[in-house]
Formats: sequence, structure tokens, C-alpha cells
Amino acid sequence: MGRAPPEFPCLTDMDPDRISYLPGHVIDQILSHLSIKEAVKTSVLSSKWRYKWATLPNLVFDNQFVSAAVQDHMIVKNKLLRTVDHVLLLHSGSINKFKLSHRDLLGVTDIDRWTLHVSRKAVKEFVLEIWKGQRYKIHSCLYCCQSLTHLELFNCWLKPPSTFKGFKNLKSLDLQHVTLAQDAFENLISNCPVLERLTLMNFDGFTHLNIDTPNLLFFDIGGKFEDISFENTFQLAVVSIGLYVNFETNQSRLRGGYSNLLKFFVNLPHLQRLEIQSYFLKYLAAGIVPINLPRPCIDLSYLSIRINLNDLKEISAALCLLRSSPNLQELEILARQEEKTLMITHNYCWEDVFFSCPEMHMRNVKIDGISGIKPELDFISFLLLHCPVLERMTVIPVSNMETELMKQLLRCRRASRQAEIIYLDP
Repeated sequence: MGRAPPEFPCLTDMDPDRISYLPGHVIDQILSHLSIKEAVKTSVLSSKWRYKWATLPNLVFDNQFVSAAVQDHMIVKNKLLRTVDHVLLLHSGSINKFKLSHRDLLGVTDIDRWTLHVSRKAVKEFVLEIWKGQRYKIHSCLYCCQSLTHLELFNCWLKPPSTFKGFKNLKSLDLQHVTLAQDAFENLISNCPVLERLTLMNFDGFTHLNIDTPNLLFFDIGGKFEDISFENTFQLAVVSIGLYVNFETNQSRLRGGYSNLLKFFVNLPHLQRLEIQSYFLKYLAAGIVPINLPRPCIDLSYLSIRINLNDLKEISAALCLLRSSPNLQELEILARQEEKTLMITHNYCWEDVFFSCPEMHMRNVKIDGISGIKPELDFISFLLLHCPVLERMTVIPVSNMETELMKQLLRCRRASRQAEIIYLDP
């Protein structure tokens, strides 16, 4: 009697394919880690996966989303437009984040339609970056989107309607390369009551910055402006400010007793981190520079200053900040070279500065961009003499001058026995 052939289970007896029977929350978790482009491709896995991508809450259309083998930018742009239209047409869930940022994207009218679509779905995060062409005028429907918690715009023109009352839920605002009228800027900033993070870079249309936001924690600005002041900003902890134009050419009509330094700090009692970039120290040094601030910056632990160490006013402003920051732990000095500056002579009495300055508690100091001139070395000597707990000073010159500069640095007396001087090549 012959051997019976082996029995193979029929298809209906086999275990169902596992990927089709994954729990819904597991599928959602998997899709959340994929880009839209990758998520759409999962449609071919099974019928259960076919339209799962259409409920993704975060829609990001960037350079990775649409690519073309050819270098024809028009083909890439048209493909991007068709793809965004297709995704938004089939999308059936809520939209938490909408980001549109592609190197070939111009300010086309299609963006108006997409903005209207996502605003009707109560989008929370809206990011629009126009990398080419003229500044794109934001559609009026966006100003009615009270669900927004994060707004980020690049190369855009903002012209809010007269009925605009601000964004009541906005916590983060990032505006770069934008045009905005002075009154519109003030109305926008003052009518975001829960705003915590504000970034302004390379703007035009407004030159006077009055920051009135009671919940602001983080403020980063870089651009050309004439004046800046703070009101109701008692929680502000991190500030980075760069003035991109030499303030000396713009200052006028400074009243007697006027002090930019005093005005700047009066409503910033809890600063923890401060970065003074480009020419902003020159702005702070305008008017009378006090020996100390009336109220010390007791929470300030990090300070970065770009300074012209040939400018007595800037040095005085920097010393005022150092005297007024008793708990400063880390200091960064970025030397700024200027051709038209009155050189400090030997008549400047650093002994008086040493005598009037208390001990400082910095542990780390970084000095970048020095050229080895006497005022720079005097400033380094001042720091070494008044930092008894200093652990490390890092020096980076503008050019290779290792032998002579190191000799002079090593001759400086130090208040801290454990302080080491580290010289890095430029």
C-alpha cells in the first residue's frame, strides 16, 4: 500500500495575515512615524490600510515629499500642487499640523484655497514657508482661525483685517522675512494673551518694538529697528536680540538722563539667558550708562555679548551687566571689529574698574574673535582677576597668533587656581 500524500492546509484554514488585523491604535502609531509620502504607500498593504493614512493629523509637504528626477522646476511645482490637492481632497480626519515648505513653491493662489480648507478643520499648527518670489499675502481666513497654537510664516505679507482681534490660543509665533505695518504688529502682539514664544527675523514695515505679552517666556529677534521696549513681560526668561544696523548712524534726540540700558531691563526681572548680538550693545550703551542696574539680574546664568572692545561706551555697558549679574555662570564674548572707532589709549584707568567691580561667579568664559590688541587683553585680565571660581577660559583669535598671544595670556594673574586657558585655532 502506497504512502498517502501529505495534507496541506487550504487557504481558508491558514492564520489570517497579521498586518491586516493589527489593532487600530497600533496602525495609527505606525503611521504617526511616517511622512505623508510613506503613509500613502501603505494603502497597498491591505484593504484595512487603504484609507488609514487619510486620518493622519499632521500634514507636512516639504522637499522630501515631492521630488523629481528631472531638474525642471515647473514639473516639480505642478506635481506638488496636484499632490497637495489630492491629499486634502481625500483627507477625512482632523488636522493638527499643516506645513507647506518646498524650495520650488511660489506664492500661488492655490495656497489661499488650502489655507481656507485647513482653517475650517480647526488646524492648530500652521507653517508656511515661501522660498521663491515676492512675499505672499496671507489670506484673510487665517486671521479667523482661533484654534491656532503655533504660527510660522516665511516670506509673507501680513495685512490683518480691521476686525482682527488677535489669536486667543496662540502660544508660539515665528515670523521671518515678513512685511507688517506698525499698527498691525502692535495689535497682533498685544492680542495674543497666552503667547509664550516669539521669533522675529528680517522684517520690514515696523521699526518700534513694544513687546506687551504677559506670558512670554522666549523672545528671539534679529533685524533693523529703531527702538525696543517691554511691558508686562515679567516671566520672560530667554532673550536673544540682534540689531543688524550700526545704531550710531541712527541715534538722535537722546534726552538728558536717558538710558537705553535702564529702559531695556526695567520689565525683565527674571531673565535666565541673554544674547546680545550684532550692534545691539551699541544701542544699549546709548545715553547714560549706570554703574549698576537698579535691580540686579539675579536669575541670569548665561550671557553672550558681541562687543567692540575699542569702544568705551560698549565696555561700560558690558561691565554694568557683569556687575548686575551676581549669579552668572557662563559668559561668551564675541569681539566685533570696527574701522571707525576711537582707539582706547593708556589713559583709560582699568584700576578704577577693577576696584569698583565685585567678584564674579562665572565658571566658563569663551572669548571669540580677538586680534590681540591691548584693550582685549586688559578685558581678559579683568575677567581672570575677578572670577575666583573660574574653571575654563576658551580663547579663539581672528587669525593665527598663537605664540605671542599665549605668552601674554599666560602672564595674566588669576583669582582662580583651577582656571585653565584653552587656545583654539581660528
